[in-house]
Amino acid sequence: MNISTTVTNKQLIDLLLNVAVVRPVFVWGAPGIGKSSLVQQFAEMVGLPCVSLLGSQLAPEDLIGVPQIVNGRSQFCPPSMIAREEPYCLFLDELNACNHEVQKAFYSLILEKRIGDYVLPAGSIVIGAGNRAQDNAIVKPMSSALVNRMFHVQLKVSYREWLEWAYQNNIHPLITDYIQTRPDHLWVQPPKHEEPFSTPRSWHMLSDALKEYGDDLQATTIEILANGCLSPHHAVQFKAFHKQLANKYQLASILEGDANWPYQPEDRDVLYFLAQSFRSQLIKELPSGKDMVSDHHRKLAHRSKALIKELSTISLEIAQLVVAKNDEDEGLPDWFLVEIVRDLPRLVQKKENG
Repeated sequence: MNISTTVTNKQLIDLLLNVAVVRPVFVWGAPGIGKSSLVQQFAEMVGLPCVSLLGSQLAPEDLIGVPQIVNGRSQFCPPSMIAREEPYCLFLDELNACNHEVQKAFYSLILEKRIGDYVLPAGSIVIGAGNRAQDNAIVKPMSSALVNRMFHVQLKVSYREWLEWAYQNNIHPLITDYIQTRPDHLWVQPPKHEEPFSTPRSWHMLSDALKEYGDDLQATTIEILANGCLSPHHAVQFKAFHKQLANKYQLASILEGDANWPYQPEDRDVLYFLAQSFRSQLIKELPSGKDMVSDHHRKLAHRSKALIKELSTISLEIAQLVVAKNDEDEGLPDWFLVEIVRDLPRLVQKKENG
């Protein structure tokens, strides 16, 4: 599905409150970003019970029902979970994972809120959701007839909204502190092969596991739990984050000049984490255009160049990673990179020759 605009969690709730009450809505999005829970939340807000059907597990007769002879004529009887007397929110989860025969069974249900002779009670709402083809999930092409029967919207992950939710829902503080430092690790595109990957859902799972272990969290426990839920790279970084907290290394202290980069060989994982967090903070704080640079930005840029120089004396490779362009983020602003080239030519020259 090609949708040029995306919405955050709060925007989706607002859209459902205004559109889903009059037209069926289909929510597209990657696995684990909260599509199902948001539909449940919406149903609670409008005071309707939410009935979920999982498209990947349905057959046509699960919707149409079985025939019954009534007054000498056959009549299809839809299942009791659909055929209700009071209005409700019907959530068709993984709708685009069902086969075309099941999709056809949904045509009248979605457009007319009707199955055979049964009509959904007035005030009922129909919402669908599904993963995208690029997410390596089980999906099937949705017929144009079904696509045209629904309003389509694509959900995106907002780390600010997720953190707001996380604080309200008692997510483990180690996780909220980490995402504050590395918001880009909240979600990643699902990998092409079988391995855990980071999503809001997987961070929630990790939080539950951490809370079960209590306060006595050993490094080996953190490593096992993180690797069971997160992308391998994020699991390594999360372990290093826990270690740097235990060792009292803090990026803010380093930026203020109250602490130095860890330089011991056994702290390379912490150094790598701090350097990546440093890069992430620079990308977040430094403006893209030089005409938007304030005194605060100039001071930060000046201090950052000194820190990059210090970092290069400990590990040239890690220092290069701070300034190098990659496909995972927007990269440092061009005006700052120009200053790096001017003031630290040896670093850049070695990076280009590496």
